[in-house]
Amino acid sequence: MFSKKLLSLHSPLVVIQRNVGKKKYNWFNEGIQYPGFKYYPRHKDFEDPPYEPTKLFRVKRIAPLKGLSHLEKELLKSFSLDGEKNNCFNVVKNIPENNGRLWKIKHLIEIVPITFPDGFPAADDRTCLHENGELRIVKKLNTVEKQLELTENFSKLPERMDGDTIRRSLRKKWLNGFETVQ
Repeated sequence: MFSKKLLSLHSPLVVIQRNVGKKKYNWFNEGIQYPGFKYYPRHKDFEDPPYEPTKLFRVKRIAPLKGLSHLEKELLKSFSLDGEKNNCFNVVKNIPENNGRLWKIKHLIEIVPITFPDGFPAADDRTCLHENGELRIVKKLNTVEKQLELTENFSKLPERMDGDTIRRSLRKKWLNGFETVQ
């Protein structure tokens, strides 16, 4: 009883608020709504540049596993980034589920979008993924029948200088100096 009386005696009669005279600005209908956030452009005539999102990411772990929480270690393990080397990487699809999981470990990884400057590879193409995210197609060396035929014909020519003839000619040049060899 005593505490209730004490509180009622010492409670202020006037409630003081600091933001009474402050007018709040209404940002209604001024931003551009994107999935998950709202963007407020600097200029009114702002337009998004055309952008085609990449299909794949090259994800590289840049932080050591030591000292991480078990949740972060499990996420790195789910992306196969729990190797012993500090520079292990993996290719990940650009889908919302993976992006949400990558967001949780963004401080531990480096994400590079993969581009296809030579076009999208076929199933039997050999490719090389560079550190800057370029996926290059390695060209195949095809045997050309005409080149093989010309090589065989050249090796069968009688006027062609074989190795023994070249050795004898160079030996004569060596012994005679700068004189012409007949």
